[in-house]
Amino acid sequence: MKIKKILISQPAPADLEKSPYRNLINKHNVDITFFKFFEVVGIPVSEFRKTRIHISEYSAIIFNSKNSIDHFFRMLKELRETVSEEMKYFCSTEAIALYLQNYIQYRKRKVFFGNQYFSDLLEVMSKHRDEKFLFPCSDEKQTEYTKALDKAKFKYTKAPMYTSAPKDLTKFKLEEYDAIALFSPIGVRSLVKSFPDIKNRNITIAAFGTSTHAALKEQGIKLTIAAPTQSAPSMAMAIENYIMGKEPDTVIASKGELVKHSVKNTIGTTVKKVKPVIANKEIYKQRMEEKKAQAAARRAARAAERAKAEEAKAKAEKAKEEKAKVEKAKVATTKVVKATPTKPKVAATAKPKTAAAKPKTATKKASAKK
Repeated sequence: MKIKKILISQPAPADLEKSPYRNLINKHNVDITFFKFFEVVGIPVSEFRKTRIHISEYSAIIFNSKNSIDHFFRMLKELRETVSEEMKYFCSTEAIALYLQNYIQYRKRKVFFGNQYFSDLLEVMSKHRDEKFLFPCSDEKQTEYTKALDKAKFKYTKAPMYTSAPKDLTKFKLEEYDAIALFSPIGVRSLVKSFPDIKNRNITIAAFGTSTHAALKEQGIKLTIAAPTQSAPSMAMAIENYIMGKEPDTVIASKGELVKHSVKNTIGTTVKKVKPVIANKEIYKQRMEEKKAQAAARRAARAAERAKAEEAKAKAEKAKEEKAKVEKAKVATTKVVKATPTKPKVAATAKPKTAAAKPKTATKKASAKK
């Protein structure tokens, strides 16, 4: 089956020119429509109160997404609760940790993050097992993150603060599309809700991640293009392989499910290390160079911010010193003025009176002689 038009269940990339989908458009003349199949909705504060979770009782928060950060601080505001300045924040990646700056003052002593995978964060958390962890998350019963936390024997409390709501997809005419690409179980549920007869339609289904594959199987929908695989670590590459008629190969765990480092739990067991597979060395090198450039840019930005802050601080201190000097000079001038002696006004006016009295005496003596 030829694929000329695809519906991608994700928002359009910020820069399509640098996206792997650009190769599909240019090389294979494919028309792509981007549309997110669901939206994230906050759980009302009245529902959250039923959980009887008091945020102030916890000493550490686990964040695995920007959504979890947004809804955690939204809930704090609606509950009219505050968190201690000593609260520790554990974020799955550095990007999520930096996003925290929108809500708190960023300090390294209380913000921790993993390198790339959630398992990296678990390794960091293992050094803080005495903390009382709260995990703001979606209302899904169990996710790969909760499974990882349970497997590593962490004591934490799951705090549902938002949910994923399916969007209405009936505005799309599925007969106009040759393929649909799905990336999550909620995307599958959205598709089935809008098109209950989807499994009977003649349309190619592509899916990313083993949890999405399982959701399709549960609904009885045939999966044609599975990703990621050994030769196609991305959805775009998997679709391209299918267009070029290549045989599908072994499906590997998706990015969120990979365990990069071994993590020891309380009973001493170890989770085995699994490395991500990128078949194309040129693509791998390119990605590594991009990551290095991004990291360098972040370091430069932070250094510029520090330099700017130090410059502002130096200027403020200099202005303070100048002001102190001026005040000191004013005080010294006032003391000098007070210490200077002044001539008495009485002495100056007495002299003319004495001089005027002498002629009077002389006149009296002259009249006596006569």
